[in-house]
Amino acid sequence: MKVIDFRFRPNTKETLSGIANSKMFKGLCASIDFSKMLPQTVEEVVVDLDKHNVETAVITGRDCETTYGGKSNNGSVVDFVNQFPNKFVGFYGVDPHKGMNAIKELKHAVNKWGMRGAAIDPYLAQIYANDAKYYPIYAKCCELEIPLIITTGPATLVPNAVIDHVAPRYIDFVARDFPELKIIISHGGYPWVNESIFVTQRNENVYLEISEYELFPQSEAYIQAANTEISDKLLYASAHPFQDFKDTLETYKKLPFTDEVREKIMYKNAAKILFGKDQVEETSKFEQPQASVSVEGKSTEQAIIENVIKELAKKGINVSK
Repeated sequence: MKVIDFRFRPNTKETLSGIANSKMFKGLCASIDFSKMLPQTVEEVVVDLDKHNVETAVITGRDCETTYGGKSNNGSVVDFVNQFPNKFVGFYGVDPHKGMNAIKELKHAVNKWGMRGAAIDPYLAQIYANDAKYYPIYAKCCELEIPLIITTGPATLVPNAVIDHVAPRYIDFVARDFPELKIIISHGGYPWVNESIFVTQRNENVYLEISEYELFPQSEAYIQAANTEISDKLLYASAHPFQDFKDTLETYKKLPFTDEVREKIMYKNAAKILFGKDQVEETSKFEQPQASVSVEGKSTEQAIIENVIKELAKKGINVSK
């Protein structure tokens, strides 16, 4: 079965170090023994994704510089997408406290750098999703015709994060004020399980992914809702590298979805958002026969070889193809 992962980040050495040493996630990393996630090159990550039929992975950027002082990871998101534009889709992280500078940066990221969506994190911004500071961002997303990821979840052990800031009821205001904006609630709006389900069900423009909380208390409601009320709205997401995407794929194989719903969750619903298709074709625009494409006209293997040669050349080592 083909898969689109709607929350993914390559586990490169730089990525793992950035997460583990951040002000926001030090406590969480210690609690989940984040050190067990081993680093890979981005080329190795792409090979692993291919092996497990993950056709496309959405990399979510984050910018919380104003509140937490750390540099945004948007630069690396752009780099990953540039290296493998037919494997990765980038969603640009936006800091609402940066005002019009953030709006201009988002526009540039979409028009010049090929970003396909925006991402916000009310926890880390320390304001509600329906705060006025966010509304210019929502309006710009509508103008650019790009979807928006809103990160939720309990923000375990994150300093100064107030849980109420990400309650789905505030996202409901946004969905009603911007009906043209496709909104993805990330991490399931947990622990407001039923609230997130109903916000998703009652708003045509809202979608839901439940990464990290598939097996938490009350999560059976997500499964029941997917099999009944929101079968066209639930998306697969692994939250890799906080959770190994290979383990998450195994979890989803065991969750009691119907076969039809499972196919929607793992691929079709996400493809509709990313590719704008009401009817997802058997072969998508990202799929090539027998090999995933990383650069126009090149297989993943060819791209990996060329990237390795380039890196060796930078070190003064000439390698003949």
